[in-house]
Amino acid sequence: MKFMEFDKKLEEYFRDLEKQDLFSGVALITHNRSEEFSGAYGYANRAWKIPNTMNTRFDIASITKLFTAICVLQLIDQDQLTFNIAVVDFLGLENTAISQDVNVFHLLTHSSGIGDDCEEEAGEVYEDLWKLKANYSVTETVHFLPQFFHKPANFPPGRGCRYCNCSFVLLGLIIEIISGLSYREYVQRNIFDSVGMIHSGFFRLDRANENTAEGSDPLRDESGNIVGWKKNIYSFPPIGSPDSGAYVTAYDLIDFINAVQSGRLISSDLVKALTTPQVLHCESEEERWMFSYVLEFLLDAHGQIIFYQKDGVNAGVSAILRHYPDQDINVVLLSNMEDGVWEPIRKIHHFITKDKKKVGK
Repeated sequence: MKFMEFDKKLEEYFRDLEKQDLFSGVALITHNRSEEFSGAYGYANRAWKIPNTMNTRFDIASITKLFTAICVLQLIDQDQLTFNIAVVDFLGLENTAISQDVNVFHLLTHSSGIGDDCEEEAGEVYEDLWKLKANYSVTETVHFLPQFFHKPANFPPGRGCRYCNCSFVLLGLIIEIISGLSYREYVQRNIFDSVGMIHSGFFRLDRANENTAEGSDPLRDESGNIVGWKKNIYSFPPIGSPDSGAYVTAYDLIDFINAVQSGRLISSDLVKALTTPQVLHCESEEERWMFSYVLEFLLDAHGQIIFYQKDGVNAGVSAILRHYPDQDINVVLLSNMEDGVWEPIRKIHHFITKDKKKVGK
């Protein structure tokens, strides 16, 4: 497989975005686990104009949920947990609005129906949660509970599919109870250390951390011209949680997905289940979107998987990890801008699908 012509065009494309302040971050593409393209663009720190590099660590927002899902699957592999355990009984949440029928499978597949602290599918903005509540007061998994356990359900468990951040807060609490460790400690030992993700971790926004990108988004005037930059330090809690906020490098994230796919972190049966669509999210005549255990799948009209992925977005953050199974292509885009990765992933997708016969196995 030859990416040479694509490499040149993609490098020019990213440099053009960089000049227009439309992308700040890194891109990494592998084929059959060999690196085909990599590049770093924009600034990790805009005030001091410190450039991003391939060793820069980025907040990956909701891709963190994939770490949480793998931790849960590890506990299931160890017979310490099952998919059908009643979450309310296990966590002692009987006097809340969460249904007694919600189980681990529902949480993993966004089919629980529980009310979220931020209903993103209804257009709510996560940043708005911190207008009346100090973001620095939420640093442990249990601190999130008052933000959602009283909210009414969107539908009965298993009767729909709606993206839900707080499903993974509940899963994080389950991990903590079973393991006796904090969520972050468990991920460090059983994901980062196990895979060799030596650059990854959970870093506080109010601490000085080496080689970490600071999130910021452009402020524009009425004509659309950039007149300044807004940092994201007040946009979410100061340290990551089971639903968001881990910091990784692009290479660490590639090592992680390779470890998952090869069965190094979970059993082959659960790898198969993880990479198989299970719950319908939405569909049209041309395509269908489905979830497995947090992974999202795009299927064509014939039911064939085009790709599966996990993405994340927040103020000053956007990230995507995508896998094309037919071609064994992995794509990682990490950005310290909210709108950073969405146009580039469309560009890369167009190349991969357009030239599928050329780049296939």
